[in-house]
Amino acid sequence: MFVSIEPILNSTVQKNPYEAEFHQAVTEVFRSIEKVMDSFPDFIYHKVLERMTEPERVVMFRVPWVDENEQLQINRGYRVEMSSAIGPYKGGLRFHPSVNLSIMKFLAFEQVFKNSLTSLSLGGGKGGSDFDPKGKSDLEVMRFCQSFMSELYRHIGETTDVPAGDIGVGGREIGYLFGQYKRLKNQFTGALTGKGTGWGGSFLRPEATGYGLVYFAARMLETREESFEGKTCLVSGSGNVAQFTVEKLLELGAKVVTLSDSSGYIFDGDGIDREKLEFVKELKNFRRGRIGEYKEKYPNAEYHHNPDVSEYNPLWNHAADCAFPCATQNEINLTDAQNLVNNGVQLVAEGANMPTRIEGVDLFLEKGLLYAPAKAANAGGVAVSGLEMAQNGSRIAWSRQKVDDELLKIMTRIHSMSVEHAERYSEAHNYVDGANIAGFIKVAQAMIDQGYV
Repeated sequence: MFVSIEPILNSTVQKNPYEAEFHQAVTEVFRSIEKVMDSFPDFIYHKVLERMTEPERVVMFRVPWVDENEQLQINRGYRVEMSSAIGPYKGGLRFHPSVNLSIMKFLAFEQVFKNSLTSLSLGGGKGGSDFDPKGKSDLEVMRFCQSFMSELYRHIGETTDVPAGDIGVGGREIGYLFGQYKRLKNQFTGALTGKGTGWGGSFLRPEATGYGLVYFAARMLETREESFEGKTCLVSGSGNVAQFTVEKLLELGAKVVTLSDSSGYIFDGDGIDREKLEFVKELKNFRRGRIGEYKEKYPNAEYHHNPDVSEYNPLWNHAADCAFPCATQNEINLTDAQNLVNNGVQLVAEGANMPTRIEGVDLFLEKGLLYAPAKAANAGGVAVSGLEMAQNGSRIAWSRQKVDDELLKIMTRIHSMSVEHAERYSEAHNYVDGANIAGFIKVAQAMIDQGYV
């Protein structure tokens, strides 16, 4: 008997109107899950799909803070606790003007399956605010973080919900958030990850998502008896994920020619080498400058300002072998996907969350590209967050090498699981189906085991 998930999907869309990103994330997962529902009739009886699309809890709150002009500002804060079926809620905090309930729910939904793939005992959640840290002083960011945590602290804890960083939330923000949590709770616990290594953090946490992304992509290339040696790569973004994706690609012999931020992108035909990468790290992590300054330092590069209105992203219209979208959701549309195919790209691995629209994903699969969806490819960040939780729980600190070894093992295991489930339930090398199915089955079975909760 063929079980259609279309009625469940339609009901989900109707119950959550105007949440386009959430609809997109649910649709992508459901299309894969439909292929296994006949094999798991219990999932239908226990209405697992309907339950998975309803967050266990959504917290929304106001965040008042005072800027340097002594003016009161008001932002909105969120925490979506999607699923605790296999562990405490785990997922980042995002501070960006685009943050809304739809984006928070899509990220939390994706996080459930990503965390499941790591094989660590982590549930899925996500949170953040429409606050924009760009252009704000350290004092303003501290005031905002303290106000934000003054509400969030009621809902998190090391065995309940453990936030981390995401877009707009780096080491500075985590420090301010943790300090306020510690003050309010009078506890020094592992209630947040991404902490400084001198006060409970893990080595390799900033590098983890980028390194893990390249480790996963390398395993994909090995299925075709290839490596990164001599390959030209396009990378979008210029934050932690992009920076450490470039760093690991250079280590494996690749040539990277692009980076970007919200203002535009640079194309360096000579390649972004280690010296140039260090300049980008200093520019973005300490001076918080714009990527256009790269051309001032290296005039042979090209800088392209983002147009106000564009039907495609020109960054994806350069000849290359591999592409790593590491900026934000939906940065690759169908035109961009077609440009990547036309320019010879054979591998696309997602460092950002859901950066490719469904039509683009379909094209990549149709053309036989090696395509790694975010929930599998960028799981390195949450994997090392889980390792940080383990270190906090035992009051020990692992060496950088030990963390890197564990990260490589986890990403290799995620690759193997994705391949295995794709071959069993879909088609070989369909990493979308493989990752979705592998992550889903574990969470679904846990939900059934625990009853109607």
